[in-house]
Amino acid sequence: EFLMADYDNRVVRGAMAGVASVDAGLRAHMLRVYNYMVGALALTGVVAWATANSPLMSVLYRQVATQGSVALQPTIVGWVVLLAPLALVFFLGFRITQMSYSAAQATFWGYAALVGASLASIFVAYTGASIASTFFVTAATFGVMSLWGYTTGRDLTGFGSFLGMGVIGLIIAMLVNMFFQSPAVNFMVSILGVLIFTGLTAYDTQKIKNYYYAGDDGEMAGKKAIMGALSLYLDFLNIFLFLLRFMGNRR
Repeated sequence: EFLMADYDNRVVRGAMAGVASVDAGLRAHMLRVYNYMVGALALTGVVAWATANSPLMSVLYRQVATQGSVALQPTIVGWVVLLAPLALVFFLGFRITQMSYSAAQATFWGYAALVGASLASIFVAYTGASIASTFFVTAATFGVMSLWGYTTGRDLTGFGSFLGMGVIGLIIAMLVNMFFQSPAVNFMVSILGVLIFTGLTAYDTQKIKNYYYAGDDGEMAGKKAIMGALSLYLDFLNIFLFLLRFMGNRR
């Protein structure tokens, strides 16, 4: 009986140690994901600010007078910079399994820098104080939803599929409104954009958590961290940009 009890205790202790090891590995993985995301956001912000306050701004945009105000319109180079991040994010998404970890890192940081250059115009269009306040509101919203996505026991897979369809509808509505320029449609798109990407923050966080596997080698674990960070980076950035339409004070 003593031997059986000792055996049972060792089995229980071994199982608990295994769970603790997985939990520690998962926490380290999530921390790595968030570090990548925060680093990318910081790089995007620095590049955007530096571009807006440099001669490069006149290469990317030209000022056009419209109905008593001045608008910024992209030059040919500006359009290249605006579209390059889209091409790069698709390239990273489709090719990351064939890429080395170092190449995936370089592509990820290059993408974040290009997004920064493409967003330089917001530092010209909006006041610095409104950009900062919108950023902090976005950070608080993102933090709450990401924490909920990490801790909830509810399966968000169906929720994420629904929101994915919402993103497609959002893109179509934005493209159509480029021709009609309806303030009402623009307002609704902004509201829906905030709601959709706030929900996707929780979904993506849970997906990153579920995709973690303790047996991954360093290369695979690093690539998973990069792709997870990219998803959360896009969620954060879209919440910020849609909120800026409401909270931003134009110059």
